[in-house]
Amino acid sequence: MNVAAMRAVHATGREKWLGHLVMVCFAAMIAGSFSLGHKAAPYIGPMALNAVRFVIGVSVLTGLFLVVARRLPRFPAAPWRFAILGGLMAIYFVLMFVALRITNPVSTGAVFTLTPLMSAGFAWLFMRQVARPVVLFALLIGAAGAVWVIFKGDIAAIANFDIGRGELIFLVGCACHAAYTPLLRKFNRGESGLYFTVFMTGATMLWLLLAGGRELAATDFTTLPPIVWVTILYLATATTAVTFFLLQFASMRLPASKVMAYGYLTPCFIIVYEGLSGHGWPAISVAIGALVTAMALVVLALAPDG
Repeated sequence: MNVAAMRAVHATGREKWLGHLVMVCFAAMIAGSFSLGHKAAPYIGPMALNAVRFVIGVSVLTGLFLVVARRLPRFPAAPWRFAILGGLMAIYFVLMFVALRITNPVSTGAVFTLTPLMSAGFAWLFMRQVARPVVLFALLIGAAGAVWVIFKGDIAAIANFDIGRGELIFLVGCACHAAYTPLLRKFNRGESGLYFTVFMTGATMLWLLLAGGRELAATDFTTLPPIVWVTILYLATATTAVTFFLLQFASMRLPASKVMAYGYLTPCFIIVYEGLSGHGWPAISVAIGALVTAMALVVLALAPDG
């Protein structure tokens, strides 16, 4: 068992509840990226947007590390770990913004709530981490609520599995995110959260720059509307620098299934953000599905660790 996994096993009750609180903040910040991303998606390519946000995010994190450690981060051992993790997250972020061009933020956020169930499967595959029956039950209930939101409460569409192209695209990205969480614990060799996050975001940035170079060169950044820059700055700070650190922090203290379960709050936060910003409120049946996923989270939070 590696250092990170041992730390998670022996985390105190206070540390675990701090991990839960951190993940509530994580969910609120992630939800904001769906709403803002939907507004910015028509004006800039997904690779260009994410490449720029990660360049800014890595700069912020490196500067923070320099302030805290008073030195630049040394090159890590086994850099292949960061290449794998960075590749998974690069795919996730690009597919997220591809999907946001096609579908709405609530449906996309609902797809994101399927990651806890997938993450539990990957945790067993990579680490033989077995979730307790009550955790699996809550994951299934939460997934059912997510499916209800994705299909907008249309029973006929569920029966025919008439899923939208945007939701299907993002489902592939979410599978990458789900695999990332248990691998984060498996690959950690006792590095601090900030150090690990610097190289994690750096690897993601390199993948995006390599894959999105042509799209970056073709983008006229001088003509982009303000909403794109607001989105880029929000993504670079809140959902790159901050949430990567929050996810790293929580993954050292909670099982992978519980960490990703906080995605269940995403549709609820998105519904509130979209309603308050004047984009309208969803149908009651859709809101109920989002509420079911949030209630599943309460069960997961109170359940013993798997």
